Amino acid sequence: MTNSERVAHTERLPDRAGGPDAAPEAGRDWGRRLLDTPIGPLLLAATREGLVQVVFHADGPTARRASARLEHAFGAPPLPEIPHLATAAAELTAYFSGELRVFTVPLDWTLSTGFHARVLHALADGVPYGSVVGYQDLADRVGEPGAARAVGAAMGSNPLPVVVPCHRVVASDGGIGGFGGGLETKRLLLALEGVLPAPLF
Repeated sequence: MTNSERVAHTERLPDRAGGPDAAPEAGRDWGRRLLDTPIGPLLLAATREGLVQVVFHADGPTARRASARLEHAFGAPPLPEIPHLATAAAELTAYFSGELRVFTVPLDWTLSTGFHARVLHALADGVPYGSVVGYQDLADRVGEPGAARAVGAAMGSNPLPVVVPCHRVVASDGGIGGFGGGLETKRLLLALEGVLPAPLF
């Protein structure tokens, strides 16, 4: 992994226009739920348009912070249930059981804009289950061959990890690259998809 790739690929919640730290919208409907998975609890958040965020390692404090940012972003507290949450939870459960390879839950791309959104769309549409892509290759795919480092930043700001598979983006030197959810989580996801050997323990 190059220095630029290592520096670029760090997780943060989006703070661009439309992100959770932007000025709140006027009461947009959204909901949330926690899902237990083999990589730890995930916080799922959805609007009426689709799944809007997946948060790794959603223990109590992490889930509370993410929920507070979303409540600020959408200008309203979460509703008890949003239909897309049930779909997302069922599909993620099937994915972790090895029974699903393509997610069909609708996605709400509100929390990703500009170059980051272009890269994430290219990733979601063009890098299927069980395959990987390099940072440079992904930059080439969006017509920005000099933007490998910016691709790493886009991966680090991905609001929809697992479903939009930033774990499938790897370093040019043959390493697995960075990952906002932690390298062990990335290894487990790649092993689930058959890219890496399954861990012995």
